[in-house]
Amino acid sequence: MDLKDQLKNLFPDHEEKDIEPTTEDQGLWLQDDPIICKYEKRKGKPITILEGYTGATEDFKALAKELKQKLSVGGSFKDDKIIIQGDYRDKIMTMLKEKGFNVKRVGG
Repeated sequence: MDLKDQLKNLFPDHEEKDIEPTTEDQGLWLQDDPIICKYEKRKGKPITILEGYTGATEDFKALAKELKQKLSVGGSFKDDKIIIQGDYRDKIMTMLKEKGFNVKRVGG
């Protein structure tokens, strides 16, 4: 007797419902102000900086992880900023726009 059979014995009137898994995209906080996408050079190497997110820090960290994985690059999350190694402004902006974010391009 498995767990489902035991639960049916305990709760005979209960009907099973299929719950569709939710995607991570629905859990992110969409904001009115645009996320700022900047380009800088630090120690002679190009980096892309994303800042201006007003949602939860965990959501912004999850977004940083997803961007780094999709672009196959390194980066970090510090002081409420996502720092991506390399100049990926165009790709990042298209990814964020697909998710429903407002993005503003700043610098060079």
